[in-house]
Amino acid sequence: MEFGERALANQELTHRERMEACLSGDQPDQVPVSLWRHFPVDDQTPEGLAAATAAFQHHYDFDFIKVTPSSSFCLKDWGSDDRWTGHNHGTREYTKDVINRPDDWYSLPILDPRKGHLGDQLNCLRILTTEFSPQTPLVQTIFSPLAQAKNLIGKERLQVHIRKYPEAVLAGLERITETTLRFLEEASRTGIDGIFYAIQHAQYGLLSTTEFEAFSKPYDLKILAAASGLWLNIAHLHGENVMFDEILDYPVQVLNWHDRQTPPDLMTAKSKYKGILCGGLRQWETMVLGTSDQVRSEAIDAIKATGGRRFILGTGCVLPIIAPHGNILAARHVVSNNLKP
Repeated sequence: MEFGERALANQELTHRERMEACLSGDQPDQVPVSLWRHFPVDDQTPEGLAAATAAFQHHYDFDFIKVTPSSSFCLKDWGSDDRWTGHNHGTREYTKDVINRPDDWYSLPILDPRKGHLGDQLNCLRILTTEFSPQTPLVQTIFSPLAQAKNLIGKERLQVHIRKYPEAVLAGLERITETTLRFLEEASRTGIDGIFYAIQHAQYGLLSTTEFEAFSKPYDLKILAAASGLWLNIAHLHGENVMFDEILDYPVQVLNWHDRQTPPDLMTAKSKYKGILCGGLRQWETMVLGTSDQVRSEAIDAIKATGGRRFILGTGCVLPIIAPHGNILAARHVVSNNLKP
C-alpha cells in the first residue's frame, strides 16, 4: 500500500513513513511536526547530550530528531573555548578567539573527525541512532564554514577580515570545509538520515550578495553535495532579511527560516520553492510568551497557508529552553487532530 493510500485509510504512519510521505509530496496521515532545543551543560559530553536528546524525544514524540550540540563542538579541537552563562536560547558564550591575525587563517590544521570533540559528537550520534533508527529520522547539525569562521574570530571582526584580507579568509574557509567534509563522511556512517545545515550569513544586513556568493555559497554547495546520499537534509537560514532567493538552488529537501518575522511568509515561499517548508511558529512571542490556544491558532494558520502539503510544523529556529511544557504539547498535539486546511 502506498503512502497516500495508507493516509486515506487513516492508518497511522511511523515517524519515518510520515516524513517520507511528506517529502514525496503525498498527504501524510497528519502534518509532520518537530521542535528542537539546546541542552546546556548536558551538551558537554556525548553521553549527556544523547541522554537529554532522547528524553526530549521520548516525552514529545516528534517526527524527526534534530541533534543540537553546542556550536563549539566543531571548533574546540582548533583551540576555541566557551562557557555557559544562562542564555535562554541554551547557547554558550565564546571566551577565546582562535583567529587573531590574518596569517592565522592559513595555520588552521585539517582535523581528524574521529578524535577529540568531533569524535565525541560521532559517539553521541551512534548512541542515538542505535536507539531511534530506523523508525525515527535523525539529523545532525552542521554549521556552514562561514558560521564556523565567525566563531573562530568573533562576529565583530569577520566582516572586517572578509573585506581587508579576503585571500586569508578564503584559505581558512578551505580548511574548515575540508574538516567539515571529513566529519560529515564519518557522521553518515553512524546511520543518521540527514543534516541540519545552519547558514548564518545569508542576511542582507551582514553581507552583500557578491560577498555571500564568494565566501559562503561555494563551500555550502560542496558540503551539501557530500550530503546528497542522505535523504533528509534541511537548510536553515538564520536571522532577518535573509537571502531566500539566493539559496533556492541548494540541494536540500527542506528549508527552515524565521518565517514569522522575516520575508518570505509561508504562502509566498511555497510559490517559490518546490521542496518542503518547515516553520510556522514564533519562538518567543508564541512558544514562550503565548498561551497554548495561541500556539494552536498559529499552527492552524500555518497549515492552512501551506495547504498541509510539503510542510513541517516547527519554529523558525531553536526552541528557547524556557518554552512552557504546555505550549510544546500544544504544538505537538495540534497536528494529531489530522487537521485539513
